[in-house]
Formats: sequence, C-alpha cells, structure tokens
Amino acid sequence: MDPKNRLNDNEDTVNTNINRVRARPFRLTDDYVTLAHGSGGKASAALVENVFYGGYGNEVLDARGDSAVLALTDLAAAGSASGGASGADAASLAFSTDSYVVNPINFPGGCIGELAINGTVNDLAVAGAEPAVISVAFILEEGLPIAELRHQAEAMRVAAERAGVRIVAGDTKVVPQGACDKMYITTAGVGMVPAGRLMQKPQVGDRILLSGPIADHGMAVMLARGDLAIAAPIESDTQAINHYTSALFNAVSPHWLRDATRGGLATVMNELARDTGLGIVLDDAAISVRDLTRGACDMLGIDPLYVANEGTFVAVVSDAEADAALEALRAAGCPEAVSIGRIVEEPASSVVLTTGFGGTRMVDMLVGDPLPRIC
Repeated sequence: MDPKNRLNDNEDTVNTNINRVRARPFRLTDDYVTLAHGSGGKASAALVENVFYGGYGNEVLDARGDSAVLALTDLAAAGSASGGASGADAASLAFSTDSYVVNPINFPGGCIGELAINGTVNDLAVAGAEPAVISVAFILEEGLPIAELRHQAEAMRVAAERAGVRIVAGDTKVVPQGACDKMYITTAGVGMVPAGRLMQKPQVGDRILLSGPIADHGMAVMLARGDLAIAAPIESDTQAINHYTSALFNAVSPHWLRDATRGGLATVMNELARDTGLGIVLDDAAISVRDLTRGACDMLGIDPLYVANEGTFVAVVSDAEADAALEALRAAGCPEAVSIGRIVEEPASSVVLTTGFGGTRMVDMLVGDPLPRIC
C-alpha cells in the first residue's frame, strides 16, 4: 500500500473517532454540585448538558457558543406579534438585567428559577416590549443537590414557555460551601417595542389601575422561612405579565406601567409622583389584599402597601380609556383588576391614601427593608 494512502486512512480513522467522542454526551453521575462542576472541564460539560440543555435547551443554546447569535428578524417578529410594524420599521429594542437571591429558593407558589424568568419578562413588559430572549447565569454552592438544580431548570423551562420567550445563553459558576446560599441567578432579557408603543407622560386626571391583589409574594416568602410561628396557605403571585400588558396596549394607550416588586405598591407610586412632580390619591378601599395576607401583615406589623409583588402591576391610563383598559385586563386573565386612584395636581410629588373613615394619610417611600431577600 502506498504510505501516503496508509497515512490518509489513519487520519480518516482518527477523525471518525474524534467525531464519535465529540458526539457522545457526558454522563452526569453526581448527586451534588461540586467545585469540579465550575472548572470548565468534563464535570462542567456534564452538568450543562444534562441539567441545562436537558432542562430548557433549544437550537440557539445547542450552538454552544460564548454568545447567542440571533437574526434581527427574530427579534423584530416579537415586536410585530401584537400588531406592531415588522422589519426595519419594528421600532425599539428593550434590554433588562436582574439578579435573584430569594430565600428560600422554593416557596409556596413558586421557586427561584421561575421567579428569575418571570421577573425578567415583566421588566421588559412594563417597558412596552414584547419579550423575546433571556440569558441565565448561575452561582451555585458546592453541595447543592443535582436534583434541586434539575427542578429549577425545569421550572425555568415551563415559565419561559408560558411567557413565550427562549433562554438562549447562560453561564455557571460554583463556589465553596458557605460562599453563597444554595443558588443565585442573574438574568438578562431582550425584547422589542412595537412601533407606536411609546408611552406618554402621565397627566392630571389620569386613572391608576391595579392588576390584582397585593402583598402575596412577600408574605409567602416570609412565612416559608419558618422563622415565625405563623402558618397560612399564602402563595406567591409570581407570573409573567406580558400577555396582560399586550392586551392592554391592544385596547388602549397606557401612559405608564410598573410592576410593584421590591418596596411594593407604595414605593412605585412614590416613584411616579417624584418623577412627574404630580400628586397621587389612592383609595384604600379599592386596593385588594387577600384576607390571609392581610392577617399575616397585621400580625407582623407590616403595611401591605410596602410588601413585594411578583405578578402584579400598576398602569396609568387616561380617564376616558380607564373602563376599556379594565375590560381588556379582565378578559386577558386579570379578573380582579381595579381602579385604585387618580393623578392630581396637589399635593405635588406626594402620595395620599384616603381611608374608609373619610380621612387621609400620607404614603411615604419605604425606609429600610422589612423583608430582605424576597426576590
């Protein structure tokens, strides 16, 4: 045989074996996260392939690059999905990032993985965007059960499917025991704001709408920690709100949107008052708080207005469009959406709550954090 042909045959055999090895998935045999899973070697590859790709993989993640590469038309399609223009006229890109350190990582009604997806989707939605893609980065504590990590990845997949977004990039780091508390997650999200969906500045006379009851998330997490001698079946309201905001934009032209997360309803209302220089009058009787949640707040001496929500948002619309906005929200899946107040000229840059006894009280910004690590 010609030596050159023999060399070529050997090269073909070697290349075939290399491709076979590359195609063979790494087996994950560990039951707990170890420092080796953060090394970038085989243990890392096994963790990523079996937990993350297996949990919420898609064709973008399968490319396994250091960055997700997406066609602009894919992002533009998200912006045109709700009736906006398409192609070059599709309008603006919205980008958001956030970190999640909630304790405990599983709580009634949700978990840290689901919360991370919903929270990022919601930050984009209240900016008027149609969320499209999300990246996820994990910091894991050595000793975390692999079964727990699988559970979180599955929860993220389900949350992403419900919201209609894709998880397209990620990163994983492992730190020694005690260097973090089980798991921290950082996300970044991208969406498109359809043409003509730029919100106007709130005006005197505008109505303030609330999508549902408040304070469920913060109290659910607080009680789940088990530090208090209180037991109540309170569940977090964590959910993606982008389908509700899309329905709102299709029906009316909102002037302002915000999800009432850390600091609760009171804090976002004060932010609105300070940003506009206008006053806000809220009707205490109109603001819905579930009986169990209100009871838990009363026992702990916490005002529900300052407790975090993770699936409840506030919208400001013109008085003329308020009824149509409420009808659209209720039809889209927010049956308890309600009007809770108005924008007024005075007292400037302040929030006032009218009580059921006919009195009023000032609602100030949150001072301190009565419920740390609730998101």
